[in-house]
Amino acid sequence: MYSYNLPVILGATASGKTSVAVHWAHRNNGEIISADSRQVYREMTLGTGKDYADYMIDGEQIPCHCMDIVAPGAQYNVYEYQKDFLHAFADIRRRGKIPVLCGGSGLYIEAAVKGYRLIHTPVNEELRRELARKDDRELQYILSNLKVMHNQSDITTRKRTIRAIEIARYRQEHPEEINEYPEIRPLLIGIMYDRDTRRRRITERLKQRLDEGMLDEVRHLMNRGLTSEQLEYYGLEYKYLTQHLTGQLTYGEMFDRLNTAIHQFAKRQMTWFRRMERNGDKIWWLDGDASMERKMQRIAEIMR
Repeated sequence: MYSYNLPVILGATASGKTSVAVHWAHRNNGEIISADSRQVYREMTLGTGKDYADYMIDGEQIPCHCMDIVAPGAQYNVYEYQKDFLHAFADIRRRGKIPVLCGGSGLYIEAAVKGYRLIHTPVNEELRRELARKDDRELQYILSNLKVMHNQSDITTRKRTIRAIEIARYRQEHPEEINEYPEIRPLLIGIMYDRDTRRRRITERLKQRLDEGMLDEVRHLMNRGLTSEQLEYYGLEYKYLTQHLTGQLTYGEMFDRLNTAIHQFAKRQMTWFRRMERNGDKIWWLDGDASMERKMQRIAEIMR
């Protein structure tokens, strides 16, 4: 039907991308795959902006994959995400539906659509001790016999060279983990607001989530046994709300610092997307202020 096989709806936080993705999926027999580095965690709902209500359209629940799949307190990473994305992508297509990737984590989006086969390589202390006894020329010779040297980035330091050897040796010894990556033909659709509108939406959304009980959510996680260090690891909301609940910040200080941090985060997200464009990725930007119907029409125009 279309030349692409993965619509991608992306944008900074509070851009309304989830609603756009769900409306498109509802009209086109699609299911959502989340590309958000924190929405994978269960019981972390308001702080990660899951917006469950957005997934219900005309009484129909639109499925979302790669969300609520990891226990709170765990440390999920991009290697695990790519594995979970590929499983969801294959499952949705096998059932004759269209996968729709939606999120604001640029690293996770690129891990899904670029086709880089990420393999988590554990540290091999015995190999590192063996390599530490060799000089730089010997290390470079070993590496050149393990992989094709496309550039010099792997040999800029001894540490990088040893790690490159460690990775190449692991891949050589575990070929079963290197599977062919499916053909991904993404269509990147971005939701854009002007700077002032984006800032207003972020602040309004933060106030709404606090009114809905975001502090209670963090308090619940602490009561469940998560430490301050574990919660602060997740950053943003969990960092500043934890600092407030442990008496380090007043409510006003917490709100102001968190509000500023979210604005800075949104700016970094947009910087990542602009970098993708500079590197050759075409992102079709939609006016965030347009009606949902106009957004759907515009996406249809782009697809044609």
